[in-house]
Amino acid sequence: MRAGKLYILLITVFLFTACEKDITVDLPQPESKLVVDGYVEFNKPIYILLSRNAPYFSPIDPSTVNTGETGATVTVNDGFQSVVLNELPLTIDGVSISGLYIALNLSTGDTLMKGETGKTYFLNITSADGKIVTATTKLHPAVPLDSVWFEVQTTIPDNDSLGYIWSRLNDPDTLNNCYRWMAMRAGKDSSFIPPFGSSFEDKFVNGTRFEFAFQRGSLLNSSAEDDINEEAGLFKKGDSVIVKFCSVDRTTFQFWRDAETQVANNGSPFSSPAPIRSNIIGGLGLFASYNPYYHSFRLK
Repeated sequence: MRAGKLYILLITVFLFTACEKDITVDLPQPESKLVVDGYVEFNKPIYILLSRNAPYFSPIDPSTVNTGETGATVTVNDGFQSVVLNELPLTIDGVSISGLYIALNLSTGDTLMKGETGKTYFLNITSADGKIVTATTKLHPAVPLDSVWFEVQTTIPDNDSLGYIWSRLNDPDTLNNCYRWMAMRAGKDSSFIPPFGSSFEDKFVNGTRFEFAFQRGSLLNSSAEDDINEEAGLFKKGDSVIVKFCSVDRTTFQFWRDAETQVANNGSPFSSPAPIRSNIIGGLGLFASYNPYYHSFRLK
């Protein structure tokens, strides 16, 4: 009996082993497209960061990171004039970044075109290999915050210094106002950092006065101590903070809302993939407009 059972077990293992087969999935290579990271901001030179897309499973190494698209012709028209943006070599923290095009005269430093409230901007890009990308964005009027303040989060046990920044907004009585909120801590952050859920519209609050709060954002994959300990996502009493509250066009709002939704759904078996809406025709990315209101204060 024991010998028979052992024989059957060996035959079963053999059959299952014999049925194994190596499967190689030949993933299709994506079409090479230009990726646009463009900005029109009030009273600042217009600039574009230009790169290319890459296969999802392609290796990431120093030869593929921070490699921008060079040799392109980038033109912006504001309805009154057209300017060709100049390609500017850039080095950040010792890393050379290519693919930056900016509306500056590189010899004199004069601004060729800057963001002006109410204007619509038309982008046209022709790459060195003849690919064409176009986009349009409008710089809407800035909407100031009525007030900004800090509140300690009382739901955290034994906490007397960590909390969120609150704001009060009087939304104009015109539908489709869209906003994006971000902040920078003096001496701690090198740039303005938007938190998760930073973009919102006035669909349900049009023309009303309301309050809202935001947590502290962090840079992607940050290993800073206060981004991984109990201070993560929280502002701290005593910090000096600059809040940057931006009026954005609807496409800019939709792009960031879609991107944040995709991040939130990542790995969920109940979510379905959806395209991120963009104003880029012929490529990927976003040509965004920001009209900011700034508020600086010390957290008390």
